[in-house]
Amino acid sequence: MCIRDRYQRRVRGSFFFFFKPQNRTMAIAVGLKRGHPVSKRTLQKRPSSRKGVVTKRARFTRDLIRDVVGFAPYERRIIELVRNGLDKRALRFAKKRIGTHTRGKRKRDEMNAVIRKQRRAAAAAAAAAHAHDKH
Repeated sequence: MCIRDRYQRRVRGSFFFFFKPQNRTMAIAVGLKRGHPVSKRTLQKRPSSRKGVVTKRARFTRDLIRDVVGFAPYERRIIELVRNGLDKRALRFAKKRIGTHTRGKRKRDEMNAVIRKQRRAAAAAAAAAHAHDKH
């Protein structure tokens, strides 16, 4: 597939080609670098570019709710499947419950992170208990 095929638009029976603007340092009429030389404008970031970014307050609220409420039954089952080494089965189950492959993968990774956090906490508690026994 050539560049021309990738950037063509069909308008009323004939093809118009729109090339990606390259480094326009010369004013030439044809070719990939054709057109009037212009300088790139620095645009202000749109508010929509922040969509989905979790704020500190939202993160705190979600963590607090997770501490109080715990996990949903399907999340507990995903954790159990992951603990038993059935990652693929956990993904299939998450996909079935949540709806899409990407969301299922994200949920499985989230549950993996929870397990890692629990193991780290258990190891820290064991180390603290071991240090306490020595004294």
